[in-house]
Amino acid sequence: MAAKRPSWAPEGVDMEVPSPARMYDALLGGSHNFDVDRKAASNAAELVPDLPKVALSNRAFLRRSVRHLVNMGIRQFLDIGSGIPTVGNAHEVAQRAASDSKVLYVDIDPVAVAHSEVILAGNERASAIEGDLRSPADLLADVRVRNFIDFDKPVGVLLVAVLHLLSDTDRPHEVVATLRDAMPEGSFVVISHLSSANRPDDAAQLGDQARNQSGVPIIFRTREEITSFFDGLTVIDPGVVELPLWRPESEADIDEEPGRSLGLAGVGRKDAPAS
Repeated sequence: MAAKRPSWAPEGVDMEVPSPARMYDALLGGSHNFDVDRKAASNAAELVPDLPKVALSNRAFLRRSVRHLVNMGIRQFLDIGSGIPTVGNAHEVAQRAASDSKVLYVDIDPVAVAHSEVILAGNERASAIEGDLRSPADLLADVRVRNFIDFDKPVGVLLVAVLHLLSDTDRPHEVVATLRDAMPEGSFVVISHLSSANRPDDAAQLGDQARNQSGVPIIFRTREEITSFFDGLTVIDPGVVELPLWRPESEADIDEEPGRSLGLAGVGRKDAPAS
């Protein structure tokens, strides 16, 4: 018997195929996911029991980085691969720090976009659209993006827990470079990425499980590969570091054993070219 489609799930969404956005929502303890997503997330967590903690640590990094960018004067954010909205969304964090902040969410998953639209109803300074990170030029040319983001002013580009969903054939470094080049000086690029740097065995197991069972490939890149995403940018302190070590605000942020995080993160600033 086919599962009943929830009211929040758009028609046409295949409820039998797991989605990275919904799996991440399941790991965070959210409710906008299907049985297939929960099973895929549970199977991954059986291999690596602290995977939900990694997801929460990544979410905490998102909040800290957005607050920092607001403090640096950024008032517009382009959150690509934003996923299913949960507590502590980028727009909530940014607008709490500065009420005039604008956030445009972009995701390839129609469930993520549909739920975002419900949450954002009535918020004129936040919106969500369906878009594909793998085609950055098309995304940047989208009239919905051009009408929302003022590219004459600095932008905070959020690529949080999304680049590891792009295979090498998707040319992820070129994707980031295209986004970087389109941004004005004073913009920032925020990146978090699953990595094989500290736990290669766990990364290999999760990579194999994702590829062979869930059908959602995840690429665990090295520290060097992740750091190279920031080419052409000035990486701000403390550099490209483990998720909980990026500007922790309390002991609660450091919830993973140093040297054991499965994720690395950093923030790069686009400066004027050297004369």
